[in-house]
Amino acid sequence: MDADSAGGRVLLTGGSVIDGTGAPARAATDLLIEPDRIVAVGPDAAAGAAGASIVDVSGCTVMPGLVDAHCHITFGEPAGNDELFFHRPQSTSMLLAAFNVPKLLRAGVTGFLDADCIYDLGPALRDGIEAGLVEGPRMTAGLNALLTAAGGTAGRLIPDAGRLGYAHVMTDRAEMVRTTRQQVKYGADWIKLHVTGSLPGRAGELTVWSLDEIRAVTDTAHELDTPTIAHCRSAESTRLAAEGGVDLILHASFLDEAAVAAVVDAGAAIAPTFTFLANLADHGHLVGAMTTQVDIFRGEIEATAAMLRTAYDAGVPLLCGSESGFALTPYGHWHAREVELFVDALGLSPLEAIACATRNGAIALRRPLDSIGVLTPGAAADVLVVAGDPAADVTVLGDRTRIRHVFSRGCAVDLARPWPERAPLPGERAGTWADRLLTWETVHG
Repeated sequence: MDADSAGGRVLLTGGSVIDGTGAPARAATDLLIEPDRIVAVGPDAAAGAAGASIVDVSGCTVMPGLVDAHCHITFGEPAGNDELFFHRPQSTSMLLAAFNVPKLLRAGVTGFLDADCIYDLGPALRDGIEAGLVEGPRMTAGLNALLTAAGGTAGRLIPDAGRLGYAHVMTDRAEMVRTTRQQVKYGADWIKLHVTGSLPGRAGELTVWSLDEIRAVTDTAHELDTPTIAHCRSAESTRLAAEGGVDLILHASFLDEAAVAAVVDAGAAIAPTFTFLANLADHGHLVGAMTTQVDIFRGEIEATAAMLRTAYDAGVPLLCGSESGFALTPYGHWHAREVELFVDALGLSPLEAIACATRNGAIALRRPLDSIGVLTPGAAADVLVVAGDPAADVTVLGDRTRIRHVFSRGCAVDLARPWPERAPLPGERAGTWADRLLTWETVHG
């Protein structure tokens, strides 16, 4: 029976199984699933398959679905901060998010974390997915990222107080505590801080939170059983975030020994999100992206990778994130590239990198390890079937033409439909009169 029309139990037979734990692949191994539960793996699968729909996956690899630990589903693929902050009304932003989120499933992503959203869309979209109003992967969500008046990655576009786009600017410690409580009240699974920010005339990103301010947020969130996540693009900010109790650190750029030691001591996890940097450096010229800092972006990956590998070897959980949601990382296209970068830049084996994108994703989804992202009896039934052998070549995970089946919560995703396409919305993109000055010399040479 075709998996797309099957209900109840499904037996995937004849494929090679990668279970997501880092263990070697098991050839010709059966997998039995039912709605939202893996029933059995191996000989027990066939033994319990009476009445199940049978899907022959010979020549394919069966593995857990991918978990994208850094995905901006409400951003709508802007080309820059101007579009993100000023061209995304709340109503059309939710329409765009609902249109885009099914693309993740079609790319083999069965879970993702959207740690900060524009407006208050994240928890609402998560609840809509769970209620069946919108088709999408499992989702955990934050609300606006907490910033200080020094800003985030958008410089002076960030206001001195209040909310704009994904940002909520904190004016004092009391507001940090109050806003954290309010975000938990209104459904945030995670509280996000921008510990570093871009300041005019300064190179790189500077640390713009103090240790006491970080602790004000993390202590408050933890008292309400809510984890915290932080954007950190320096060794100092990573160290402060770990010392301040942050649970998941994004980027952790330019790690040093002190920062690694702090992360290890704190038991924090890291999602470096190299994908955006790599896309800009390697392919940005194909779409007219600014390429003046290509060497800087490549250098950030190289400078971070060595110490990140040290952190991994010391037991720090690494998660895979794509930062999908921008023009350089559109939805459904680059969710698996981080796995490739973990192999190429960190020197992880393909199976180790796959575990970072599957088993470790349980951290992003706020689920116990080995309850999701693994193919073991009793775990959640999120399954990806690909043509080829990711244990030998992880790049097959980024090729949608190789995806044969996706099961989300034990139910088959319809992969036969056309890829979602749409027309631009009025006012959606920032328009420019010209890309350079029309000087007299330009006209007359």
